[in-house]
Amino acid sequence: MPADGDLAEAAAVLRTGGLVAFPTETVYGLGANALDARAAARIFEAKQRPSFDPLITHLADVADLEPLVGALPAGVAALAERFWPGPLTLIVDRPAVIPPIVTSGLDTMAVRVPDHEHARRLIAAAGVPVAAPSANRFGQLSPTRAEHVVRGLGAAVEVVLDGGPTRCGIESTIVDARGERAVVLRLGALPVEEVEKVTGPVTVRLGNSGQPVAPGALASHYAPRTPLRLLATGESAAEGRDRWGYLAFRDRPRPGWAAVEVLSASGDVTEAAARLFEALHRLDAAGVSEIVAEPVPETGVGRAVNDRLRRAAATWQPAG
Repeated sequence: MPADGDLAEAAAVLRTGGLVAFPTETVYGLGANALDARAAARIFEAKQRPSFDPLITHLADVADLEPLVGALPAGVAALAERFWPGPLTLIVDRPAVIPPIVTSGLDTMAVRVPDHEHARRLIAAAGVPVAAPSANRFGQLSPTRAEHVVRGLGAAVEVVLDGGPTRCGIESTIVDARGERAVVLRLGALPVEEVEKVTGPVTVRLGNSGQPVAPGALASHYAPRTPLRLLATGESAAEGRDRWGYLAFRDRPRPGWAAVEVLSASGDVTEAAARLFEALHRLDAAGVSEIVAEPVPETGVGRAVNDRLRRAAATWQPAG
């Protein structure tokens, strides 16, 4: 885990416009001073991220939100009180102090308080809100270990804080609760059912035909470099090919696959979520020509796992 000196160094880098990769409970983030437009621009450059895809701003404490954005809508305040710190990102009106590049020109801002001690200590030490998408090249697998960051971004990051493997393994759930009915804009580590315990029934809106209003809304995203094919629910895998990898939910497939990863031998979707990106990183590094993946049960956080797999498989084409 990062030592106090490492955190102090990283905080100084953030204050002076540099980039810091740091652990959260979801995935590793690539952070920059959210009040500094030039620093935020470096995130887009390092990730090769299109400028139309907004960033999430991270705060050290729940109490930091209202001084930044002003009076909160009742739904936003209720969700923040219940789930922060935690894997929930909320949509609020963008305050003037946040430069438009952070929100890709939108009048709204995505914001959260991470449930990770070192992330919050880093942000508090920096003394500024921190804009931080996942610390990987745009569209590729999210990092759940520091070595994933180093392998993916290399020298583009001044400091990488190693906090070990992340706990949740997939990104935060994004919710817009400013109106009468809350809208889920990205499925994530906080199940929709938990959100509804606070807000009542929600609308799930995961894509749009125009500019994304939340990160992770593009049809193709979260993808390994190796082509990934997602099986249909109930579809059985064919015999394995000695050059293919297999991502199983619970049960190992028949022999014949070049590499196999099992997300949860006990059938636990929360464990499957925590292991998803790490398992895909290993399959991606195994030298296979294709990855075949099983969906997980469409319950709880399993909905978010399947969402990531669908986006990872969006560009798959059968071999000709």
